Amino acid sequence: MKRFYKILLLVIATGGFLSAGAQSQTGVFAGRILDKETGESLVGANIYLKSDMTTGDVSDFNGHFSIALSPGDYQFTVSYTGMKTQTLPVTIKAGSTVFKNILMDPFSIQFKEVEIRAGRFDKKIEDQTVSIEVMKPRLIEAKNTRSVETILNMMPGVTILDQEPQIRGGSGFTFGVGSKVAVFVDDLPIITGDAGKPDWSLIPIEDIKQIEVVKGAASVLSGSSALSGAIYIRTSYPGTKPLTKVQTYTGLYTRPSGPAKQWWKGANYLTGVSFLHTRRLGEGHTDLVVGGVVMADRSYIGAPIPGPWVTQPGDSISDNEMANQKGRVNFKIRRRSKKIKGLNFGLNGNIMFKHQSTALAWLDDTANFYRGYPGAVLLANTVTMYFDPYINLYSSLGVKHQFANRILYNNSDAINNQSNRALMIYNRYQFSKSFKNIGNLDFIGGIVSNYTYAKSNMYEASGSDKNWLWNLSAYMEIEKKFGNALNISIGTRLEHYRLNDSIQDTRPIFRFGSSLKVGQETYLRASIGQGYRFPTITERYIRTSVGSFGVFNNPDLQPEYSWNAEIGLKQGLKFSKFYGYFDIAAFYQEYQNTVEYLFGFWDSTYTFALAGFKFVNTGKSQITGVDISLTGQAKFANFWHINLLLGYTYVKPITLDPDYVFAKDYNPSGAADFSYETTSVNPDKRILKYRFLSTAKMDVEVGYKNFSYGISMRYFSKIVNLDKAIFDFEDATKASGGLLQPILYKNYFYHHNNGNAIFDMRLSYQFREHHKLALISNNVFNRWYSLRPLKAEPMRNVTLQYTLKL
Repeated sequence: MKRFYKILLLVIATGGFLSAGAQSQTGVFAGRILDKETGESLVGANIYLKSDMTTGDVSDFNGHFSIALSPGDYQFTVSYTGMKTQTLPVTIKAGSTVFKNILMDPFSIQFKEVEIRAGRFDKKIEDQTVSIEVMKPRLIEAKNTRSVETILNMMPGVTILDQEPQIRGGSGFTFGVGSKVAVFVDDLPIITGDAGKPDWSLIPIEDIKQIEVVKGAASVLSGSSALSGAIYIRTSYPGTKPLTKVQTYTGLYTRPSGPAKQWWKGANYLTGVSFLHTRRLGEGHTDLVVGGVVMADRSYIGAPIPGPWVTQPGDSISDNEMANQKGRVNFKIRRRSKKIKGLNFGLNGNIMFKHQSTALAWLDDTANFYRGYPGAVLLANTVTMYFDPYINLYSSLGVKHQFANRILYNNSDAINNQSNRALMIYNRYQFSKSFKNIGNLDFIGGIVSNYTYAKSNMYEASGSDKNWLWNLSAYMEIEKKFGNALNISIGTRLEHYRLNDSIQDTRPIFRFGSSLKVGQETYLRASIGQGYRFPTITERYIRTSVGSFGVFNNPDLQPEYSWNAEIGLKQGLKFSKFYGYFDIAAFYQEYQNTVEYLFGFWDSTYTFALAGFKFVNTGKSQITGVDISLTGQAKFANFWHINLLLGYTYVKPITLDPDYVFAKDYNPSGAADFSYETTSVNPDKRILKYRFLSTAKMDVEVGYKNFSYGISMRYFSKIVNLDKAIFDFEDATKASGGLLQPILYKNYFYHHNNGNAIFDMRLSYQFREHHKLALISNNVFNRWYSLRPLKAEPMRNVTLQYTLKL
């Protein structure tokens, strides 16, 4: 036994000696790979021997890498998507470590917004197999954006109609409920679970790094809400240097134009302040981001007042109660493990309180254009919060595991018996891997669980004020690049839904896409994909009254399906000092069981409400069109710069089942079957209701030294078609003999519904490096207009903005 121990000790000692000897004969090349402009760590950058690609490393979440080598002189290649590839000479000596900070340059420093990465695979935009529009923070800050939906309205092909996101005319208006566009913040949904409605006010506008809009069916990777597309909002993390940003503004609404009268006395103010602080703690292994906002807006809509002969009960709402206030605090904490390479974990959070007034209809279409209709104004005090615990593991083999969660709670205390509490628990595991050894094959797959519990008297039509909805889904997508020209992706998703243990549905969906480089900076893409959306709790079960009209439940509402195809061309441009991209796409989308939010006489007894809105399946529909955009930037003479954004979208949304009877109409003038033909104001061309056939967007900014001037324009063509019942309801209220406040829209539709071009202007001056002062006017020509029937859009407002960056 003693002899055994002696031999064992000899083996251990010999092994240790040999190991030490081997280590003394090698050296180490280590370092950190960073973005030269922002100082942020570049995760997943490749560094390898130029003569042997199998020898190298991939940077971890802190940008670090380490490679052991025999002594000698080497040439290393460093590459990262969207950055210039570098070649570095390195001399390795035995027993020593060479440490380098490697700073990577974007492909085009002159045009920061051209070379961008987007999508779940985080690739250059020209390699994407779908249409993606990207917006950076420059325009968000320049326009004094107080809520993200206003800046989304500047993106080509995107329209936010009364909180409802629309992409390429994929939906009408629904007050945002049952959105056909998925909305994410840092890859987690920001859509309420019970209503499927984006909560724009919860998004930390002061911390946005990039906005990506995916156009066309995106359900495979984005989930069932993405029938028409998806909006991804990316927030920022700290760079190597701490950042503090404070922005404050104050302004007012001006006197309205046209026949509308000013309802307020004194100044109709809007004011607010936001802050953001980011830094790395300790040795750089912990990231901290803290931000928030406080704002107040007196509102451009005044409280309802009844007409002189109206006998219906009025609202006891004052003009002061119409004012909107909001306070929000958000944070992000991320820790990169020192012991386990590639491991990071953290917690993000957001807490908001707001008092909000919502006018569903105007008082009339002339003098009281900017007052609410009695009974159709909602006041709510809302507390909303979410917490996002997560953990990520990234290996040097190109494998990435992500466990992401969101707990979203909403408590709304509202008038008219419309209070609501909802809890959403979202969990996702995602696995991704890049297979470099089989020719740049990328794989991504995951499992998602999304559970929602809601309690509200509005949902008692289900048989209870308590309802729940659960969605379980699994997805995968593969993307393969062939040479330097062709990129192909294929994916699938399986969706399963359960509602209150009484309704279930399961459906698979698929997509395919390709991108081909056909010339110098010329890229051709094509894609086809399916979409699927299960109706929300609100769409099926909401039943509530608002003044003279109501919202009716439809427990038999069915899921809607779609498929989308597009072909597009992206062309990089360079003219002298101008850099940019021109993009054009033709698209086709077809829906089955199309869900529309329609106005009609739904109650045969007229005891609940005379008329109102209801979610119904209207049969098959089709949308075709073309989408064009141009983005670019020029710098010349060392002092001048120009930023340009142009976009135009034409859509032709039509019904394929104009005679399909989808409901029963109980119009007082005579009951009839509900179909597209019988319910449309203008059914001749089969155009779907509440759509803009043409939209155009423009933003031009010219800068000289520290001065900058910008002008923006949004154009919306007229609404061609809407529910005929709105006109019938106007006739019924006018004929009530004073019992009901008349609903007036017919005159506006026929005499003022001619399309709208709205212009914004801004002038700014940067001084002493850290300070910026800006004068901003939205709707600068004070246009009197409406986009959604019965809703007044804001008159001109003027704000003075101050920004401090340290």
